[in-house]
Order: sequence, then structure tokens, then C-alpha cells
Amino acid sequence: MQAVLGFIAGCLVTFAALFAAREPQPTPSVPPAPAPALAETPKVSPASPLYQVVKVIDGDTITIDQDGTPTTIRLIGIDAPESSTTRTGSVECFGVEAREFARALMTGKRVSIATDPTQDTFDRYGRLLAYIYMEDGTFVNEHLIAEGYAHEYTYRDPYEHQASFRAAESDARTRGRGLWAASTCAPSVSAAPVRNAAAAASTYECARNTYNCSSFKTQTEAQSAFDACGGSGNDIHKLDGNGDGEVCESLP
Repeated sequence: MQAVLGFIAGCLVTFAALFAAREPQPTPSVPPAPAPALAETPKVSPASPLYQVVKVIDGDTITIDQDGTPTTIRLIGIDAPESSTTRTGSVECFGVEAREFARALMTGKRVSIATDPTQDTFDRYGRLLAYIYMEDGTFVNEHLIAEGYAHEYTYRDPYEHQASFRAAESDARTRGRGLWAASTCAPSVSAAPVRNAAAAASTYECARNTYNCSSFKTQTEAQSAFDACGGSGNDIHKLDGNGDGEVCESLP
């Protein structure tokens, strides 16, 4: 009897060993490999030098520290209301607001600059003509127009971003932003430029900067507004950029 029991016990041990061999063994735990770090997209091209903004003069003019040299820049394609009496003899409607908005945006910040081959390098006052970009990629020239703190402005020849700047101004007008808000300036005067300015002399606004070249369909219309407001003696809208008495030459 003991022999039989021993035989049965041996069989059970053998079967248990065979069963254990067939049972799948757990796969050792391996921690997942860390995901590769994504490089942050640069806000400004490494090839574009950054310069400190040391002064914001008004909504369309700033001074930067360009390698130790103060350089005054006039922003291409925009015209902000005057914030001082230096050029026009009076502070224009929304001029102070435009200046303070630009100051809050740029003062003490680093910016990159780009010129435009379609435009002169310097204006007649010796200011560098340029586009301005913030480190976060904000295109300052267009941003000021889009937020209603400047008009689109074509000096003589169309510039690279003219179409997008005009679209930004149109959107700002439609949405009543900044200087285009109905309540921004004198309640009796619409903030938006008169599109058909040649309709009658009485429709011209000659006391403040209300129009720019994009406000008119033709050069004749622009010239009529310029002449009605006093010509070169009162170019309040700064339509005659080169001072030759002929305004908005880029218009048909």
C-alpha cells in the first residue's frame, strides 16, 4: 500500500511541475522611456537682433538702443493721432490714448525691426522706417491699427503689408475700436473718415486728423479735401507726405 501511495505522490509532483512550466511567466516591468522634450518655437528668428525700446514718442514713433546708438523709428504703414503740439500746434483727438497704449506695449521691451525695400530707408526727418515685432511675435504696426490706435497710412508707394493693414483698419472701424468708437471724439463728428470726401466742402473735418489716403477712392477726392482744409498751410491730415502740394499720389 505504501508503494502505491508513493507512486501516486510522485505522479502529482510531476504533473504540478509540468503545469507550472506551461503557465506564462509575468513580463518584468520596464518603466516607459521619457518622451523627448519639444523645443519651444522661437518667437523671434535667431537671425533677428533684438533691441531695447528706450522711448515711445507717440503711437507711431519710438526710439531703440541699437548697439549703443539711440535710433528713432517711424513705423511703416501707420499714422497715429498726434500726442503733442510739436508738429500740428495741438494735441489731436485720441493722440494721448494712442501714445499711452504704445508705451504700455513697448516701453522697456525688446523688439526686432525690419525695413521694406519698397520704401525709403529714412524719412525726411531722418527717422528709420521699419516694421516692429515683439519677442512674442506681435506685429506692432498691424496691432496698433487693429486695436484702433492708428490709421493705415500709405506715404507714396504701396508697401509690403498694405492689404493686411487696410483690412485691419476696416475691421477696427466695423467693430468701433479705439478712435473709431462713436463716442471717442466730438459727438457731432463721426470718428470714421468720410469716404466720399469730395461731396461738399462742408463735410470736411479740418480741425483734427480724421482722414488718411485710404479714406478716398481717388487722388482727386483726396486733393479736394486737402485744398478745402487749407492745403500745405493746414495739412492736418498729413496727406502731403513729401510737401510738394500733391497728395496721395498712389491713388488712381
